Amino acid sequence: MSIYALKGRFQALLRPLVDVLYRAGTTANQVTLAALLLSLAVAALVYLRAPLQPLLYLLLPGWMLLRMALNAIDGMLAREFGQQSRLGAYLNELCDVIADAALYLSLLGVPGVQPHLPWTLALLAALTEYAGVLGVMAGASRRYDGPMGKSDRAFVVGLLGVLLGSGAIAAPTVNLVLAAMALLCLVTVWRRVDRGLRESH
Repeated sequence: MSIYALKGRFQALLRPLVDVLYRAGTTANQVTLAALLLSLAVAALVYLRAPLQPLLYLLLPGWMLLRMALNAIDGMLAREFGQQSRLGAYLNELCDVIADAALYLSLLGVPGVQPHLPWTLALLAALTEYAGVLGVMAGASRRYDGPMGKSDRAFVVGLLGVLLGSGAIAAPTVNLVLAAMALLCLVTVWRRVDRGLRESH
């Protein structure tokens, strides 16, 4: 089970906004690039300033939610308004991986966090997305199986932001959560490969 299963309902809520953006001339690729640039800005701000001003950790849940909305919007613009392109396919995958890595690595600024844990999560998160994309090459669909897909990781990192911003947790808890996320990413890779092989057969 993954939060990704709720995507259809989320998209339904966003559809009126998508219509407005399309009429305003906004393209899917513009939304994708905007989400990447804003993700990098939020990650830099959290890494550099949140250790001194912990309330800035609250940027993480707010931005994770908004970013999920932008990710849904760019896909809807592409599919429903004829904006699909080869460049868009590359941008969609690459920008997501880069943005995810930056946001996870922003937790390197938490005093006492073990540096190898955010780096490991960033690497394994990229691997889960690569495993998902490889489904297409194996004759299956693009796989989004959990338990630690993109939406699930966004939820957990956003929750860490809430808890860090409120002072409810410190580095030991963050280390434990990051390690658990990394392990669940490995499970996700295995599941995506397994389900992709089953589908292709």
